[in-house]
Order: sequence, then C-alpha cells, then structure tokens
Amino acid sequence: MAPRRPTARDRSRRVLSQNFLADPAAVARMVRAARPGPDDLLLELGAGRGQLTRPLATRCGRLIAYEVDPDVLPELAATCADLPRARVRAEDFLAAVAPDEPFAVVGNIPWSLTAAVVRWCLAAPGLRSATLLTQLEYARKRTGDHGRWSRLTVLTWPEHHWRLAGRISRTAFRPVPARDGGILRIDRRPAPLLPPAALPAYRRMVALGFGGAGGSLAASLRTAYPARRVAGALRAARLDRDTPVGLVWPEQWLVLFRLLHAVDPARPGGTPSA
Repeated sequence: MAPRRPTARDRSRRVLSQNFLADPAAVARMVRAARPGPDDLLLELGAGRGQLTRPLATRCGRLIAYEVDPDVLPELAATCADLPRARVRAEDFLAAVAPDEPFAVVGNIPWSLTAAVVRWCLAAPGLRSATLLTQLEYARKRTGDHGRWSRLTVLTWPEHHWRLAGRISRTAFRPVPARDGGILRIDRRPAPLLPPAALPAYRRMVALGFGGAGGSLAASLRTAYPARRVAGALRAARLDRDTPVGLVWPEQWLVLFRLLHAVDPARPGGTPSA
C-alpha cells in the first residue's frame, strides 16, 4: 500500500511543532505544577484546542490564551465561550508585550520555540513564574537533573529558581512525538540572592568561567582574579581545581562570587582585596 501523502494539516503541525495533550492525567499534572491562584493573571501560550485552558481558567483570576493556528482557533474559542475569565488572542505570544502587572506563564509550548519562549519569560520584569511543558531533555539540562548545570541556569540563578516539576510520557500527546516531555518550572525569586548592583559582575564571572580560557574553571578565573584568591575560593566552595565547569552547582557559584568579590574596608574605595 502506498504511503499516505502528507496533508496541509500535517505540514502545519510540523511547522508549528504541535503535539496536543490528550491524556487527562497529564493535563491535571500540568495544572498542579502551575498552581494557579484565584487572583493570578495567567498567559497561556500554544493553547491549542483548550485542553489546559479550561482547568486553568476555572482556577485563576484572568487568563489570556495565545494561539496562532487558524485550524484550532474555532475549537479554542468554543472552549472559552463559557469561561468569563478567559479570552483568546489569535497572535504570536513571542511578539506580545508583557503585562505591566505581575503574571505567570503556562503552556504546552512548541518544542522548536523553547529557547525563544524561555528568553521571553526571563526578560519580562513582571513574570512571577513559568510552567512550561518542554522536551524532557531540555528540562533536565536546565535544572541540573543530569548532575550538570547549564550556563543559562547559573547566569540567572540569583534571580530565578529552576526545577523539573514532572515528566510527561510521549504517549500523552497527539500526534505522538519521538521523546517524552518534561515540566519545567521557573520561579522569579521574591528577592535576588545577590544585591542587584552585584548582578552584572556575577554574570561576567560566570561567563568567564564557562568561557573555557585556560582549560579549567580555575584557570579561567585566574585570568581575572589573583591566583591565591581563586585557590581559596575553590577550597571554600568544596571544589577541586580540575572540576569541570558544568559540575559546579549554582550555590557554589554564589560562594565563588562572594569570596572573589569580597570587599576589604581597609583598601581605598572599598575595592576587592587581592
């Protein structure tokens, strides 16, 4: 029998990376991970036919559902017709202006757009949390689940907490993707772990460490900090000087920064001591 020719709908799904949740238990798991509150403003991206929209809208204050696929918009509109707290926007979430008020993001996102969605969320000042159904490997990479930590996670750790909030089997989606999904939860901290004025210097240090200059974390740090100070900071953080940069926990990066940037009040201008 000849293989079925791809339809326009098949091509649309491929372009839009659409894999809809079809398992009620998986939907419930996403809603629990999102933890919507009765006063919350939620932005749902990739709302599809509204599988997540209805249970989210009944638990939050207001919900804005973004969907760009014209083929599913009628079903989404019908789902929201009796949900007074929900409204549909037939536009690209990534082109949307972030609300001025505090808000949360929830979505079974197109996996091909994961990096762009995460960047949008991290850049939005009013974001309080993002609960994103991504490819499992992406969620594991960003949350240290493999025992390794990514540069993006470490860079943003003082302001954002990252965690893996669950796993969704590939069989919960239609069409069925090649890999399982992971629920990635990003929470903005009520207060940064470092003073806001120190964050640019922290980011420069992390970028230096991940840059690979010298072949090890210690060698990279020694290009900008005194060798004795680097050695002492590594000891305090319980790090061997040959530890690969990806195995350094975010909390250890904070220890390194605080020690490498410790201020000596006896020095002119209160500059870091050597």
